[in-house]
Amino acid sequence: MSKVQGGMKCVKYLLFVFNFIFWLSGLLVLAVGLWLRFDPDTTNLLAENDAPEHFFIAVYILIGAGGVMTLVGFFGCFGAVRESQCLLGLFFACLLVIFGAEVAAGVFGFLNKDKIIQDVQKYYQSAIEISNGTAITSIYHEVLECCGTESSRPSDLCTNDSPDTDCDKAIEDFFKEKLFIIGYVGIGIAGIMIIGMVFSMVLCCAIRNSREVI
Repeated sequence: MSKVQGGMKCVKYLLFVFNFIFWLSGLLVLAVGLWLRFDPDTTNLLAENDAPEHFFIAVYILIGAGGVMTLVGFFGCFGAVRESQCLLGLFFACLLVIFGAEVAAGVFGFLNKDKIIQDVQKYYQSAIEISNGTAITSIYHEVLECCGTESSRPSDLCTNDSPDTDCDKAIEDFFKEKLFIIGYVGIGIAGIMIIGMVFSMVLCCAIRNSREVI
């Protein structure tokens, strides 16, 4: 019986430490999501009403998951300390939901990477072609340090002093970097949550077994 109690205490403390790390991870995910959403460069490129919104969908999923993670991490610590099967079961269920959200953000970012990039490239191209799109193209040229594309380099927008970089290539590089951040953060945190679900179930079973022995 003492060995069972000793093992349960060990798992309890491990789960407590994990939840503290998980809580910090939630803050990190939330911070990354808010940075991606309010990053001045990204906001300037997608600030217009008719700009593509697919990129921000993955960001919003990340922000939501990060916010819930901070709350769940706190309640997980409380459940581990109180040795409550109910709280641990709820913790496991919440982890499972967040796990799905994190994987969804990662998969969404990877699967829609090409579409998001193509939509932004088309948006830039359409801004070049319309007469009142100078303000939009100027933002892209300033943020991405590019001007025009291989097929279109308007003389009224691109002078001899303008960068030679192709804006289609600059857009691709810019959003690939952002989307990889979303994907890797989502998948990385999902891996951490699997460990948390295992710990919570082990502790829950240990609590039930110890009470049956008593």
